[in-house]
Order: sequence, then C-alpha cells, then structure tokens
Amino acid sequence: MNDSAHDHDAHDRELVVVPHTHWDREWYLPFQRFRLQLVALLDELLDRMEGDPRHRFTLDGQLAAVDDYLEVRPEARERVVSLVRAGQLAIGPWDILMDEFLCSGEQIVRNLERGIRRSGELGGTMPVGYLPDMFGHIAQMPQILRGAGLDHACVFRGVPGTVTTDTFAWTAPDGTAVRTRYLAAGGYGNAAGLLADRDAVAGRLRELHHRMSAWALPGSGPLLGMYGSDHSAPESDAPDLLARAGRATGVTVGLATLTEFFEGLPPATDGLPVLHGELRSHARANILPGVHSVRSHLKQAMSRAERRVERYAEPMAALYGDGGEQRFLDMAWQRLIAVSGHDSVTGCGCDETAVQVGARMAEAEQLGQAVCDLIGRRRAAAVPQDALLVFNPSPWPRRGVVFADVDRPGVQVLADDADVPAPIALTRVHGTELYGRHIASWSLSEDGSTLTFEVARHPSAAFDVAEVREALGADWRERRLRVRIVTPPGATVPVWAQVPPLGYAAVRPAAEGSPISAEPPPHDVRSDGRVLDNGLVRIEVAGDGTFGLRGPDGTVTAGLGALVDGGDLGDTYNYAPPAADLLVTQPETVRVTRGPAGPLRAVLEVERRYSWPAAGDFAVHGRSQRTEPVAVTMRIELRAAEPYARVDVEFDNRCDDHRLRLHLPLPSPARSSFAEGQFAVVERGPTAEGGGGEAPLPTFPAAGFVAAGGLAVLLTEYSEYELVDGGQELALTLLRGVGQLSRNRHVLRDEPAGPQLPTPGAQSRGRRSVSLALLPYSGAWEEAADTVLRAADEFRHGLLAVPGTAARSAPLPEPVHGLSVGGTGVVLTSVRERGEWTEVRVVAEGGVATEALLDGGFTRARRADLLGRAGEELPVREGRVRLPLRAWEIATLQLGR
Repeated sequence: MNDSAHDHDAHDRELVVVPHTHWDREWYLPFQRFRLQLVALLDELLDRMEGDPRHRFTLDGQLAAVDDYLEVRPEARERVVSLVRAGQLAIGPWDILMDEFLCSGEQIVRNLERGIRRSGELGGTMPVGYLPDMFGHIAQMPQILRGAGLDHACVFRGVPGTVTTDTFAWTAPDGTAVRTRYLAAGGYGNAAGLLADRDAVAGRLRELHHRMSAWALPGSGPLLGMYGSDHSAPESDAPDLLARAGRATGVTVGLATLTEFFEGLPPATDGLPVLHGELRSHARANILPGVHSVRSHLKQAMSRAERRVERYAEPMAALYGDGGEQRFLDMAWQRLIAVSGHDSVTGCGCDETAVQVGARMAEAEQLGQAVCDLIGRRRAAAVPQDALLVFNPSPWPRRGVVFADVDRPGVQVLADDADVPAPIALTRVHGTELYGRHIASWSLSEDGSTLTFEVARHPSAAFDVAEVREALGADWRERRLRVRIVTPPGATVPVWAQVPPLGYAAVRPAAEGSPISAEPPPHDVRSDGRVLDNGLVRIEVAGDGTFGLRGPDGTVTAGLGALVDGGDLGDTYNYAPPAADLLVTQPETVRVTRGPAGPLRAVLEVERRYSWPAAGDFAVHGRSQRTEPVAVTMRIELRAAEPYARVDVEFDNRCDDHRLRLHLPLPSPARSSFAEGQFAVVERGPTAEGGGGEAPLPTFPAAGFVAAGGLAVLLTEYSEYELVDGGQELALTLLRGVGQLSRNRHVLRDEPAGPQLPTPGAQSRGRRSVSLALLPYSGAWEEAADTVLRAADEFRHGLLAVPGTAARSAPLPEPVHGLSVGGTGVVLTSVRERGEWTEVRVVAEGGVATEALLDGGFTRARRADLLGRAGEELPVREGRVRLPLRAWEIATLQLGR
C-alpha cells in the first residue's frame, strides 16, 4: 500500500475506546488500603453498568482484582457473572499482572492457569495476553500465550525503536508467534484524559485519532484508545460524550472491552512485521531496571519459596504422596502468585507493602516445606535413626554431599542442677523434648536423689513422664532432686550419597564421618594453606582476598571476588550514580582462615574489612565523608565431584545509598552474555537501546545463571548483572540500598516513576548473604550449554536429607527410582499430580532440536497444553516415551500407570 493509500486508510479507520483501570494491587499504599478504593470503584461501576448496557469496562486483565472485591462483597458475585456474560465486563486471563523477570516460567504458567480457571467460573475469560505495565517482557511469552490458547498479546514497555506500527508478530525463540498490539503513543493511558474536559472532548478525540493513525499498520483493524489510568474509573456519561464527539468530528468511535476489540481481529501473524525474543528496550518507554536489585531479600525469598514448592514439594507429592497434600500446594501457589505482582516482588512499593510481600513469600515456602516434612517423615520411618533418607530433586541420577548430625562417643553434660523441686523438673519436659533435644532414656539413682535424662538429637522411643512420677513415689510433689541432662557430643559431618532420579536412597555416615559408599567419590578434596583442589577445579586465595580458579582445561582466572562499593542516589526503580562518586575497591585488612576440611569438602574463609561511606550526600551529589566499618566474609567451598566452586558472601550492611557489586574476571573476553530466565537462555550484548526518557544501562536480570567468556555464575536468587570492562568481567549486584520509592529528579530518568515517598526499609540494612557458584567451561556457549544447565540445576536444587526414625538395628532400605528425564539441553520445570495423571513439563533450553526421553514405569502417555488439556497420545515402550523437541520448545506430558 502506498503512502497516500495508507493515509486514507488511517483517516477512515474506526477508533475503539476501551474504558479500563490499571489496578496496582499494592504499591505506594499497602494492599488493604488500595482494596478499600477498589471496592468503592467497583460498587459504583457495577451500578452504572447495570443501569446502562452501553457501558463497557476492562478490569486490567487480572482476576485478583475481582477476587479481592468479592472477598468484601460476596453478595455481588452474580452481578459480576451477569455483566461478564453480557459482554460488558472483561476479566482475566491473568490471576495477577506479574513481573515477568522476577518469577519462574512455571509460576507464569500457573498464574495464567489460575486466572483462566477463575475467570471462567465467573462468566468468561478475556482471550488476550494483556501485559500493560510489566517492566519488559520475557522471550518465551508468545509461546506461553499460545500454549494456553491465546492468539493475541497487548504490550507497552520494552518495545524497541525498530517497531513503527501498532501491530507486529512477536516471536518466541522456538518460532511460535502471537499477533501483538502495541499500546503506542502513551501506553495503557493513551486516551486517559479524553473525557476530562467536557468542552474539549471533540478536539481531544480528533487529536487522539490523528496520533494513533500515525502508528496504524494497514489492514490491522481499528485504532485502539485506552481510556483509563492507575486506579481510575470512566465518566458516568462516557457513552453520550463519545457519541456527541464522534458526530461533531466525523470520527467513527465506539466503546468496547478488550475482549470485543480483539474478537474483531484475525489471529494470523502472516505478513506482519516480526519482532523476536525478549522486549527490554528503553527506546519507547521506561523499563525501570533497578527493580531487579532493590530489596534483594525479596528476590532471595521468592526464589527460595519457588524452589521449595516447584522442585521439592510438588514432585514429592506427585510421586510419593497420597493426594492429601494438594490443598497445601494450592495455598502455596496462591501466595506465590500473589507476590509476583509488578509492584510486589519488585520491591518498588512502600515499606509496608514490602513487609507484607515478604510474609507471604515465607508462608509459601513454609507450605512447601510442610509437604516435604509430611512425605519425608513417612518415608524416613523405614530408615534407621543413624542414617539419612536422601531425596533427589533432579530427573537424573545424582551423587553428592549431604550433611548429617551425628553423635560422638562420650558424654556431654547439658545441665546439672541440684535441689530442684520435682514438679518444676518434670514441667520442663514437653512431650519428649528437653533442652532442645529428645529424651532417649532416663534413670533414678538408687537413693532416689538424682534424676538423669539422656537426650538425643531426634526422637527415638516413647516417653511417658507418668513413669517418672511413679518411680518417685506418691510424695513426688514434695521431693527435691538433683537433675542431670546428658547427651553424646554432637557433630555435623558430610556424607556421600548416590540417589536415583527423582527418587530417594538411605545413606549412613561412618562413626568418624567418612563416607560409606559402594562407589566413593572419584577424588578427595584437598586443602593446603590457601589452596583447595577437588580434582576438577582448583582455588588459590591471593593476599588481597580475591582468588584464582583453575578449570579442568588448565585455564586459570585470577582476581575473582573483588568487591566494589559505590554510591547510589537513585530510587527503587533506577540506579543513579553520584556525580562525585567514591568507589571503595580495596580492603583495609584481609584475613584468611581454614574452615572444615576433609575428603568430601573443604572450606576457606576470607574476611575483608572496609570503610564504606555511611550515606549519600545529596547536597553535593556525592557520598558522605563519614564512614562505617564493614567486615565482609567470603566463604569458598569445594565439594567432592562438583565441577564448580561454591561462594557465600555475608556482611552486615550499616550504610545507606550505595550499590555493592561482586566483580568476576572472565577467562576470555566476551562480546555477549547468556542468562537463564523463564524457560529460555537469552543472549545479550554489552549495551542497551535508549531513547524513551531513561538512560539505557546494560544491567540485566538473571535467574538460574549467567555465563560469558568461559565462566558461568550459578545463582540461587533472582539477580542483576552487567558485562563490564569491555567484556573482560561480569559484575553481579549484591546489594542496592536507596531511601525513596521514586525521586522527582533523577539523573538517569526524565520523569518520576511514582510518588516521592521515603522507603527507609529499601536501604536493606542488616545481615545480607548471597550464595552462588563459579563454573569454568571450555569452548563456545553452544558447546557448553548442556554442562552449564545441569550444573545450575544441581547447585540450585541440592539433595534433600531427612533423618531416619526407625530402630538403629533396621536395615537400610533399597533405593527407589522415581522418574528420569534425559536429552541434550532438556530442562525439567514441573512434576505435578493432575487427576489420575502425573504431569511433567520440560523445555529444550540447549538451543538445539533434541529428544526428551522419559522413563518411569508408566504405561500411558499423552501430550497436553499448558493448561493441562489433553492432546495427542504418545507411544510407550517398556515404561519409556521419546518426545522430539524443537529448540526452545516448552512441552507438557501427562503420564499414567
């Protein structure tokens, strides 16, 4: 179509106005205070819509707002259902509008699954992947949406400068494309002020039509005007105001929900401009990347809770539970999804919001742990008390180190109290617990003057305090005793374990702590001065506290672990370096001590002491002259047979307005980095695209790991990293402390991102600890992908040990095989119970076409979509199924016996 034809097409195009609200569930106010506003808004809106069927409203694409309302107004349920069925109210498909980079891919699927199910129960689901305000978008979102049956997406932030039209084909790494409408020229509020001045509606309508026409792709359907903003409601006479303005201007205009708008568009993506992968450009709008590093304890808590639920509790329940655990898992998922909101896990809300978000994360983790405890206790009932039951959360055989609390020969006296009234002595006993341990036996001296309790780490036998009272005699209430509590000396020792895939095995440590195994580790861990070596990697600590790492190919990388502390005068959304920054790079003192050492693991502890500026000096745009002493402890550990070095960094943050980064030189310079995120590994260059009112800092999010130049950093929490020094180093943010939710004046951002409110909690004072591992690899990323993926999975998902509770004389039970998943680059993301089926989700994250091989003794298999709806039957041979996978394909299978 030539330009003149395009102009004519755009001029005549209908403008569809969508009344809506963007509802931040919790943000600069905590949840309950925002909910009060929500209830008032929806009370008025339901009355208005019932009184005039011309009214339309889209409730932000997230079902949580409906549930939050109905919890207060349960009597309004049928009113909501009626309006949804009538097409006046659009709800879903999400349960909540999440931050896509700060929750797992699996959680995004569960979010969509829950939102579609709940909105279906309330009358119908808006069939649009509505993503109006997320701070960028993940690469695999098109495949996720299509996998749930959604043909359309709607996005705002993160769209690059190459996009010049309102419609494009957004394509995932596997090639799946979804027809996407870009909320151009103002985002989800591009028509927010349309009806604010009743005398200016016609002029504003004409201007809006002209503005949106400039973005119109020929043949892409009506123009889209989003009439709404944060926590807002439309004018009561919006239908009349728009109709009059349309007649006055000649603009064809109508009111609709997003459901109605997209129902009039074709689902096909053929012929559309193509956009590949993640959307993280600053060119069109702010993406506020500082949220990935602020309030880092929330990112740590989210990752910890997700792992406990996704990779421990849910698979254990699916493979070894009795179905009674499902309600606990449902509650855990509800809490996880609730905190994934783009103003929740991000930490860019008020301090009250952050406290409540952290509490819900803790509840989710505790619910997952409760399921693990329940199933673990059942299985450990057959394991001797001096042994461990070890679960393997990975879908391949594992060998590695777990830790056991053992008793040493001898007696340790915990208490020896003379002249204690017998009633007081016995009331100190709670069931079998006494002094934090459990009563294993008791005795009374021949003269009846001394009562001795022998206590152990774990319950071993029934204890009835009535037996003690009987032994003391009828006058026991008047007796006074000498009470002794004794126990064998204890120690925590490493134990070598070999466990089948997604199965469990019993292991027992030797009395001296050495491993008992038919197949011992191939190489002992050696510790000599400042050197650790496990036969795969070698560590040597230098005088400045950094260390060198030698990999299996002999390449040595020196200077690892340097700390750089700089100022940050920004806010919860964006980092802001002071104009007169003071970078603290050198410690004042360094002390290296040797920690536990043995054939299974060895540790070196490096304590570095610094003086960091106490706060930012906003008057001079620098850092304060006053300093605080800070000791940073770095614990470096090697374990038998692990090809990586474990690194724990811990310190007490006593300073404000600063950013602390861990610098990691690379074995070879890198032109790009590879970071695992949500169902994908994303390649990123050393720069970022700008232009949208925000400085394009090339700091990026990572979930499982980031790899570059022959070094993979394995992560336990959602993290921020940057490729620095011309690709010579990776810088990993350990802490970013700031004191304002948003700053009206920001050196790297043109406009506020929210209200300027104090957030002292976002300074993240107190103890901070970060755990990671460093894995050297050889060759290009593509050659090392499978090695890195497996190492990252094992590091993040350690073997789970449960103490045995059977008699010490009981034999060790045989190992139990659960479910194995093999295939180059194949990553397991979920094992769950789905009715009579065991549902398994895998992703081809190696970046190449591959084949997944599943083996679990099942007799039936079929594909399913992301919502669990049944697909094609698959052949099963000898309990195995083979499944070809496209590169980056997300596949869901249901297995039956």
